Amino acid sequence: MKMKSIESIFKGAPFHMVGDGFKVSNYFPSAIDFNKRMSPFFLLDYHPPFKYPATTNERRGVGPHPHRGFETVTIAYEGAVAHHDSAGNSGIIYPGDVQWMTAGGGILHNEYHEKAFARAGGVMHMMQIWVNLPKKYKLTPPKYQALTKQAIPEVTLPGKNGVIRVISGSYENCTGPASSFSPVHMLDIRLKDGGEAALHSPKSYNTALLVLQGQVAVNENIAVKERDCVLFKNNGESVLLKASKDSTILFLSGEPIEEPLVHYGPFVMNSVDEINQAVDDFNAGRFGTLKEEL
Repeated sequence: MKMKSIESIFKGAPFHMVGDGFKVSNYFPSAIDFNKRMSPFFLLDYHPPFKYPATTNERRGVGPHPHRGFETVTIAYEGAVAHHDSAGNSGIIYPGDVQWMTAGGGILHNEYHEKAFARAGGVMHMMQIWVNLPKKYKLTPPKYQALTKQAIPEVTLPGKNGVIRVISGSYENCTGPASSFSPVHMLDIRLKDGGEAALHSPKSYNTALLVLQGQVAVNENIAVKERDCVLFKNNGESVLLKASKDSTILFLSGEPIEEPLVHYGPFVMNSVDEINQAVDDFNAGRFGTLKEEL
């Protein structure tokens, strides 16, 4: 099986605060024009390990804000984040958990440091990815998938030199619990020093990986360091990894959505008219209301 060639290796944008509770680096779409190169993935914000002091009166986070036309996927490695939305969903994302929220036709939500975590302070380590929705599903009703650590299956690699947690899509004979509106493979990979993994992705799928911690050799001889993102060409079906130290890697692969894309703030649609309608609907209160937070 032919290996995918590496198109580029890059770092994320300078760190910035999202609200007052999440210190992130944006890898795309800010790095280069990813509207088509990483479709159906539109955005990746990475929050590396960062220690927040305890708070007494207020929790850090992001207040009420809208989304339409895509899905948000939040992966927790350390810390705890509370969520609630205008569709009546709420929950806490603990280490190992994943929250997969379909904004669809429109939703309001909050994202905050969970109360106990906020009172004690501690290290936060998170990831959020936006997955675009095909045109026919842009206005689908909002949906919420709380994927706990226990619900996410994992494959132990040969020699017990690592595990691959399958969030969505599949790896070998293991299928992830997340449902999506277009084919998406999302793997949380943990390799021990010397551990190896062979990953498969159809030639036509847009594919990338991010080394969160550690260092790996990609396709046998390309050294990729911590916080490097690798974008692959659409010219093969496999990616080989070998860790030179204990490593955590996020692997993304998905079928491109070959449709026009227009982005404005928290809205990802197919036309300017649809963006204007989203703004009008939000201003008119059609995204619902938020009840008492967690």
